[in-house]
Amino acid sequence: MGVQGLTGFVEERGVFFTELRVRDTKLVIDGSSLYHRLCFAPDADFRRGGDYGAFAAAVRDFFGVLGACGVAPFVVLDGGRGAEDRKLPTLRGRAAEQLRAAHGLSRGAGGCLVPLLTREAFVQALGRLGVPFVQCFAEADREIAGLANRWGCPVLSLDSDFFVFDLAGGYCPLSHFQWQSVRAAGPQGCYVPARCFSAERFCGHFGHRSKALLPLFAVMNGNDYIGLEALEAFFSKVRLPRGCAAGRGGKHLRLQGLLKWLAQFAEPAEAVDNVLKYLKKHQREEIRELLCTSMEDYAPSEVNLEDFFQNGSYECEAARKADVPQWVLDALAQGKLAPFVINALILRSTFLRVQVENMQRPSAHSTALPIRQVIYGLLLRVSHSTEDASPSKQTNELPTVCEFDRCQKTLKKTFVQAASLPPDFCDDRFPLDKLMEVPMSCRQTLLLETLGVKMSFLESIPSHLQLSIAVTCYWIRCSEPRVKLNQLKALLLMIVSGELQRIIDDPDPTVLPAEEDNVAYDKFLKWKEKKLENNDFDLDAAHSFCQWQCCLQMGLYLNQLLGTPLSEPDLSRLYTGTLVHRLYQELKSAPSVENLFILSPKMAQLYLVLLNTVES
Repeated sequence: MGVQGLTGFVEERGVFFTELRVRDTKLVIDGSSLYHRLCFAPDADFRRGGDYGAFAAAVRDFFGVLGACGVAPFVVLDGGRGAEDRKLPTLRGRAAEQLRAAHGLSRGAGGCLVPLLTREAFVQALGRLGVPFVQCFAEADREIAGLANRWGCPVLSLDSDFFVFDLAGGYCPLSHFQWQSVRAAGPQGCYVPARCFSAERFCGHFGHRSKALLPLFAVMNGNDYIGLEALEAFFSKVRLPRGCAAGRGGKHLRLQGLLKWLAQFAEPAEAVDNVLKYLKKHQREEIRELLCTSMEDYAPSEVNLEDFFQNGSYECEAARKADVPQWVLDALAQGKLAPFVINALILRSTFLRVQVENMQRPSAHSTALPIRQVIYGLLLRVSHSTEDASPSKQTNELPTVCEFDRCQKTLKKTFVQAASLPPDFCDDRFPLDKLMEVPMSCRQTLLLETLGVKMSFLESIPSHLQLSIAVTCYWIRCSEPRVKLNQLKALLLMIVSGELQRIIDDPDPTVLPAEEDNVAYDKFLKWKEKKLENNDFDLDAAHSFCQWQCCLQMGLYLNQLLGTPLSEPDLSRLYTGTLVHRLYQELKSAPSVENLFILSPKMAQLYLVLLNTVES
């Protein structure tokens, strides 16, 4: 969520924080805030689609520091938009902001944009590191607060809503969590210097007798669920102490005035009654209900995440009401399904995240449309058991999903029809809740047919690269405009570089290390260090690589939904945007860069196998 203007207001007045030495404690971490924070590193490149290896290294370093300080992290991630979809207007606004940022970056302006597969790379990194994590059914804030209060430990986040929750162990903003400046303190060991927000100091400063008024303050000020329009009549009539109405004197004066005005009341109910006096009589009951419902967003959730972390069971009343199959809910909680899937299932609505692409062309996501249609077909299957179901009637009953995607430089919604599935998947014995009972061979066949490849083509490819190469074959076949040969070669050389790094960093203990691999890797590192003469940004190449990432994203999601008939590739070794762009530039001027790994017979052979497979 997020309370408008509250972070800046609190930061301007540093008196509300206490110094904290974080060590030897549990720590509940808002996963979405953390991966955004780590992704927006000062030296990050946002134009070329993400460097997932560098991002995964930052994740590893962060949790390494926590381990050294005796901190036990528990990461909680947002899930879908929730069955009521209350944040839809806010999410549309954010998508439009991201579109503006992407357009600016495509033209050489500054700015930040989370690369497309960052969340997936983060979940993979948590799994590799053994960091306990859960992905909630919907927004995670209330479940984070509930877990932290159960354990009496701090919350680490960058979400201003945590200034409002009543947290027993306090709220540490990530902006004050100095994990890169760990300090030692004698026999007690090292700690992370941090600052903790004190709700008691905050309330005391504005004369509040109770923290219970903070949720009403947040709701009246406006958050991701409620806009100010409903309360403009109140703000235009009330005299706020040392504050002002909107538009005269700025946001923080209104915040301060509202806090002081609320201080005269002992309880939220009394304050709500007084707010309603300023509104027209016919509006009062509707606004009362809106305020009271919105304040409940700041009550810790009844979902018991401790149960999940102890025995793996995620029970959620909202998911039960939405008729989500138990295996889908379990897979979502374990991070084995993406929020995209749950939104398509419950809301029949999805957001397709923009990248730095050519805004004059159709969205990069349009290339992956047929894969998405198969995902929608699996999630929203309709019964074909009726005796008179003619082919035309069956076509008419195919469900549709509303997709929010860019059309040039604006956000548009399009209704997309789900794909009609092969007979095995239309069998009424296998509805969605029985999808995992469909034989694995059938599920693998559906995945490969969607991507347009046969398993016999992939048999010479290492198993952990089969999905990404199948996606690459699909990309070559379906991209408009056509993929250039040098773009394909750059992509495959990048994949080979990740393989070489893998065998150097994580050697197989059963295989003797080959000296030529080390020599080839040293040569590759020296090549990377050379200053690039031509570091131009090629927007058309960027668009093509964006299309590949869109295809990979939906290939991953379809593979997950089918119970991973192919191994999931390690994104941290698979895609490095700065590297693939550089390889493409060099291949145009110096084709010999294709022999970059010639000193390692194993890697040279792998490159030829990948190239021949895709070209065939």
